[in-house]
Amino acid sequence: MPLTGFAQTTIPLESDRFAIVLHTDKQNYLHMVYCGERLNRPDEYKHIAATFRFPGDNSGIYSNAYTPAGTWNLAEPAIELIHNDGNPSLDLKYVSHKTTPIDANVTETAVLVADPVYKVSVTLYYKVWKKENVFEQWSEIRNDEKGPVVLNKYASANLFFTNKDFYLTTFQGQYLKEMQPMEEKLLQGMKTVDSKLGTRAMLLGTPNFMVSFGQPARENSGMVMLGQLAWSGNYKLDFDIDSYQNLRLIAGINPYASAYTLGNGKSFKMPSLIYTLSGNGTGQASRQLHSWARNYRVLDGNGQRLTLLNNWEATYFDFDETKLSGLIGDTKKLGADMFLLDDGWFGNKYPRNNDNAGLGDWQENVKKLPNGIGYLVKEAQKTGVKFGIWIEPEMVNPKSELYEKHPDWVIRQPERPEKYYRNQLVLDLANPDVQDFVFGVVDGLFTRNPELAFIKWDCNAVIYNAYSAWLQKNKIPQTHLYVEYVNGLYKVLQRIRAKYPKVPMMLCSGGGGRGDYELLKYFTEFWPSDDTEPIERIFLQWNYSYFFPSITTDCHVTDWGKQPIKFRVDVASMGKLGFDVVVSHLSPDDLAFCQQALKNYDSFKDIVWHGDQYRLASPYEGPVASVGYVSQDKNRAVMFTYFHSNRVVESFTSRPIRFAGLDPDKQYRLKELNVYPGKKSPVDESKVYSGSFLMNVGINPNVSAGRASVVLQITKVN
Repeated sequence: MPLTGFAQTTIPLESDRFAIVLHTDKQNYLHMVYCGERLNRPDEYKHIAATFRFPGDNSGIYSNAYTPAGTWNLAEPAIELIHNDGNPSLDLKYVSHKTTPIDANVTETAVLVADPVYKVSVTLYYKVWKKENVFEQWSEIRNDEKGPVVLNKYASANLFFTNKDFYLTTFQGQYLKEMQPMEEKLLQGMKTVDSKLGTRAMLLGTPNFMVSFGQPARENSGMVMLGQLAWSGNYKLDFDIDSYQNLRLIAGINPYASAYTLGNGKSFKMPSLIYTLSGNGTGQASRQLHSWARNYRVLDGNGQRLTLLNNWEATYFDFDETKLSGLIGDTKKLGADMFLLDDGWFGNKYPRNNDNAGLGDWQENVKKLPNGIGYLVKEAQKTGVKFGIWIEPEMVNPKSELYEKHPDWVIRQPERPEKYYRNQLVLDLANPDVQDFVFGVVDGLFTRNPELAFIKWDCNAVIYNAYSAWLQKNKIPQTHLYVEYVNGLYKVLQRIRAKYPKVPMMLCSGGGGRGDYELLKYFTEFWPSDDTEPIERIFLQWNYSYFFPSITTDCHVTDWGKQPIKFRVDVASMGKLGFDVVVSHLSPDDLAFCQQALKNYDSFKDIVWHGDQYRLASPYEGPVASVGYVSQDKNRAVMFTYFHSNRVVESFTSRPIRFAGLDPDKQYRLKELNVYPGKKSPVDESKVYSGSFLMNVGINPNVSAGRASVVLQITKVN
């Protein structure tokens, strides 16, 4: 079906600057025919389809807005199912659509397409945030046949782009090397990014991606799309360059081992594909996505966060009440808001003294904590800090009372040898009893300790030997497990948030294993990586910043790396700052520096968390990296600059770095923060610069191998 068929119905989905246009052809098939700058005259959208000439009997299906399998389509489908009578074909034609304004900034459009022969329909949803140029897209399948249908593939979104030349950046890696960017020009054929890990699905790659149109991605120019599938389990992203060099993007739950039986009268809602479009490069796209996330998606996205001292690298599993009380005192001495007790506080029959026992037995270890968690919470209150705690409620050690009592709660194939990841297995969250148990872990902690201020929620294992005793018992296909596990997790989190709506919770998964906009409805922040070496963190935080605002990114100062404490603190101050150090081991000058740095952080953290971020100098393009944050009123800003090269750069010349986002007509004064005791800043605080000067000529932070990190405060002069 060529695109030249005249439109019967045209459906523009408009943000302030961009439009996605759907239209129906003479046979009532729904196509996506445009993605680009919004037109000044909406009546002209109906003429777009006629401007394309793609000859060939099969070309038209490429542009289908939700491509079905099994009829006349030969391209990669978005949906593939088997009807109750065994017929494997599906045909979808436009029925109706409705656009509903949610408020002055948000609209939601629902487009109904249905099979003209079988009673199966799909509703395509498009939610648009106009000001942010953000689109959220998902699909919902409904079965009204007399019996069940089997969904073999069920994508969330199916997009079609006629722009010429596409450059894709995906973010792959491994443990301790997460979120590594890989850019490539897409050539004819299929590029697939997926995960089959079940839990901790983002360990080896992420569902975040970047598509640049016409040229490789640039920070401040060109049309780009930043996107993410907001799903916490197995995902699949297909980037298909068709025979006419158009791009088809199909995104959704990975259909691997996940055929889903949908009963009569039932609907299945797919997760969301979230994306933003920018005509001015990745910088603007990121700021749009950050603003949307803070205002509409992340739990308490415009609120506050707690700085903390974590005991993990100070004690690992080796602690008792006395040692922890001392660390609580160190938290106050350092100047942090909260002490966080990490792994190792639980288990009695099988004490949690290492990672091969006790997981699942969530009672305080009486030898380590004879007076329980409540005693430590009160110690923190007396000291003047808050108290938080680590849990990993989705997991179990085989060496635990929980495993002994409930082997049927564990994801494991009874016919196969057990395979462990970090000495643990995954609990079966498809099982409502397990959901109750996991909710009870959190609820019990809060019930016994109402003053508890923070939860660090870990998830370290992947799913091996996928098999659910509960699904088997209830005669539900095992292919539902990967989907129902994630849905079970969401049900638990919904219950937690209904009862405890505001308590901060961190998504931790060994680093990089979890960080998506569905889970961030329930969590305030996430842990990007267990790699806290500060130079590596510059690169990691740079890459995460394309998709996530700084308020969501946990950045801790640790003993990793050879850089001085100043460098480590400066890098961690670009997100939600925390410490995982032995305070008593700090030299007097290092301690004094950290205490002052925390006070400085309190003075600018609102800009980092809630301001606009500008990536000023890429660590991938030279030995210097620089990132700036600007308050919404453009009166204040903070700039972080690092000399990050481990090599001797003999020819390195210090140059000014152009700032961005200021008011060109306002006047600003610079001040260097986080100056180490005994050092003197070369920054002349008496000078006043216009915003125009700072953005066109720039600032020279004077970084070098001997002055490797510089934090500058930029303040409007009245």
